Amino acid sequence: MRIALAFLLLFITYRTVHAQKIEMYKTFGGVRFERDSLVISPRQVQSILWEDALASGKFRKARVNSSVSAVLGFAGGILIGIPVGTALIGGGDPEWGLALGGAALIGVGIPFNRAFKRNAQDALDIHNQKKSARRDFQPELFWSGSQVGLRLKI
Repeated sequence: MRIALAFLLLFITYRTVHAQKIEMYKTFGGVRFERDSLVISPRQVQSILWEDALASGKFRKARVNSSVSAVLGFAGGILIGIPVGTALIGGGDPEWGLALGGAALIGVGIPFNRAFKRNAQDALDIHNQKKSARRDFQPELFWSGSQVGLRLKI
C-alpha cells in the first residue's frame, strides 16, 4: 500500500512540475498568457518570473514598453476622435491637424508594442527553458535497508 502511495505521489508531483510552462499567444493588438490552459495576467506572470533575475528583468522591460505603447495609443485615439467627432456630430470645421498628430502618436506606439511582445517572449523562453531543464530530472528509486526495515529512496 505504501509503495503504491509513494508511486502515486511521485507521479502527481512529476506531472505538476511538468505542466508549469507559460505560453504567450499573440492576439489582435495584444497578447494572452496561459499556464496550464488557464489565462493569467501580466502581473501574475511577473510574480511567477520573480525567481529568475534575467527573465524577471526582461519581463519588467516588456511591461514598461507595454505601458508606453498603451499611453501613446490612448492619446492618439483621443486626438483622432476629437476631429472625427466634430465632423460627424458637431457639423463644424474639424481640426485635421489633431487627427494627424494622433495618427503619429499611434505610429510611434507600434514599435513599443512590438518591443513588448519581443521582450515578453524572450523572458518566457528563458523561464520555460529553465523549467524544461528541471523536468529532465529522472528520479531513481531503490530500496535501502535499515535497522527498522526496508525503505524506498529517491
